[in-house]
Amino acid sequence: MRIERADLDEAIAQQIVTGPQAAALWRLLESRGPTAPAPEASPRRFTGLNVAYYFGALLVIGAMGWLMTLGWEAFGGKGIFLIATLYAFFFTMAGLRLLAEPQTRTPGGLLVTMAVCMTPLAVYGFERMTGWWPLADPGEYRGFFPWIRGGWFAMEAATVLAGLVALRKVRFPFLVAPIAFVLWFMSMDAVPALFLAQPWDGDIARRVSIAFGLAMVFVAFQVDHRTEEDYAFWLYFFGMVAFWGAVTSMHSDSEVRRVLYCAMNLGFVVVSVLLRRRVFLVFGAIGVNLYLGDLAWRVFERSMIFPFVLTLLGLGIITAAVHYQRHRAAIELRIEGWVPLWVRDLLPPARAAAR
Repeated sequence: MRIERADLDEAIAQQIVTGPQAAALWRLLESRGPTAPAPEASPRRFTGLNVAYYFGALLVIGAMGWLMTLGWEAFGGKGIFLIATLYAFFFTMAGLRLLAEPQTRTPGGLLVTMAVCMTPLAVYGFERMTGWWPLADPGEYRGFFPWIRGGWFAMEAATVLAGLVALRKVRFPFLVAPIAFVLWFMSMDAVPALFLAQPWDGDIARRVSIAFGLAMVFVAFQVDHRTEEDYAFWLYFFGMVAFWGAVTSMHSDSEVRRVLYCAMNLGFVVVSVLLRRRVFLVFGAIGVNLYLGDLAWRVFERSMIFPFVLTLLGLGIITAAVHYQRHRAAIELRIEGWVPLWVRDLLPPARAAAR
């Protein structure tokens, strides 16, 4: 863990240490001289260089993924398979070479991630070349991202397998992103693939998506306990996308269910504090706002007071957040005192860069 002066300034602002204590601690750290980061350590903050690395990688992934044009079908299955396989091979070789040096670990890990992202295209080319499809022919590759079809299932399963193999060989947290992303897709494509139902069979699709989402969040929670680097973020994120998205898409005329939906999202806000994960806060806040918006539309449509009440509520939340920020350490210690010891033992450890 690397400590910078800004970290100590934040500790002073949160009244964790006093100014003189922080100054004395900083002088002690400076007296020890600079230390080289461990080869496995990942940078805590994005620098301009890291932004360039990730931006370039996402451009390549996008170009060979969701921005594919119909012109690629002219290569035929054999050509697509060959191109994707060569891309994956050279990305892997270059990535492994860069991973050997601590200073170039980030671009090396991104190159391996790009190689994993070539897997669905390579599998699609192989299936197109051989004419073998697990279910019916799903159509052109460009439909992989917008359309839910069981024919994509083999491509998704192969991508997850490739990602897990790469993650076992290369300890790079961003490799979890394509795995979690494809698992989210699998939660939708599993309906026609496993249940031989229509892709838009709402009830089945939502149940499968809820089950997938809960499973991904549970796996993320387990991973959060066992790794020093943050391998859990993308699992949390796409798990919440699958679970929260399915629950939110449900329509109900029952006011009780709507209130329960709001309570669930308020629960996510509490979970975000316990797990120190902002992703739960984001989804919870969106869900509460959706409920309040629906309430305003249905119940208080002609009320002149409701917008003012919501404004006061929002300002109250902001004021409470400012108070929490100023007295964060004391408040968290008090909250931890209320939480049973066996529950605290289940929570993942705090991370310096928890998202």
